[in-house]
Amino acid sequence: MKHRHLVDIASLGAPTLRHILGLSTATPQPLLNGKGAALIFEKPSNRTRHSMEMAVVQLGGQTVEDITKIMAGYHAVLAARVFSHSVIERMVACDVVPVVNMLSDASHPLQALADIITMEEHCGPINTLTVAWLGDYNNVARSLAEAVCLLGGTISLGCPEGYNASQEEWARLMALGGSVRQSTDPMKAVEGAHVVHTDTWISMGQEAEAAERREIFSQYCVNEAVMANALPGAKFMHCMPAHRGEEVSAEVFDGASSLVIEQGHHRLTAARGALSWVQGA
Repeated sequence: MKHRHLVDIASLGAPTLRHILGLSTATPQPLLNGKGAALIFEKPSNRTRHSMEMAVVQLGGQTVEDITKIMAGYHAVLAARVFSHSVIERMVACDVVPVVNMLSDASHPLQALADIITMEEHCGPINTLTVAWLGDYNNVARSLAEAVCLLGGTISLGCPEGYNASQEEWARLMALGGSVRQSTDPMKAVEGAHVVHTDTWISMGQEAEAAERREIFSQYCVNEAVMANALPGAKFMHCMPAHRGEEVSAEVFDGASSLVIEQGHHRLTAARGALSWVQGA
């Protein structure tokens, strides 16, 4: 292909992932000066939209709404947040401009970039860390696991049966590098963890399963007892929106161990790095 596309973390490879992380935290360059970026949302979002719009501005460009009348039909980047990952793949197959996956049902690479930046800023190099995930092995967990494995860290998954990583997925992650472990026991999953991640139990489109999911995941709430079973000083992370009292207790989410605000701020950092990379930096 003649263009760079950010589809998922695993396809980047470790050197490119590390390069994008470097671009994310570097001084912004005007790579989008005079160009536009189209933001396509099948799934609504506050953090994704605002972080991407500000990243475009910081790189010297404008969002498509600002330039439609004078540059109709011209976009330097297509960034899409979609339900089905196949939509991203079809956009990439056209290869007319770079495509950035802002979220699909299979992958959330921008969130993984933000997570890595936050953990390395507050906890140390990823290859020295054990990163625990509690709850549903969803798109956020998958991209986080890919990033941790590519960079030589350990990912510890604590997921209920039927909502965990399959044997095929386990093997795929192991092939990326790093180390993978998995348990249905949340207390065991967080043992030795430097960071504990979770996400909402009920994602957009799963509202009909809400009652069933709350029952299945009820033992996976990240509370003070869970955090106490991780390493002393372990940090908590959540990509938000959060539901205090469900996947995380208010004491943990709002407590001293929480990095959720810093993590949210780095969504902008990550978006800037992703856009810089697809523009050739």
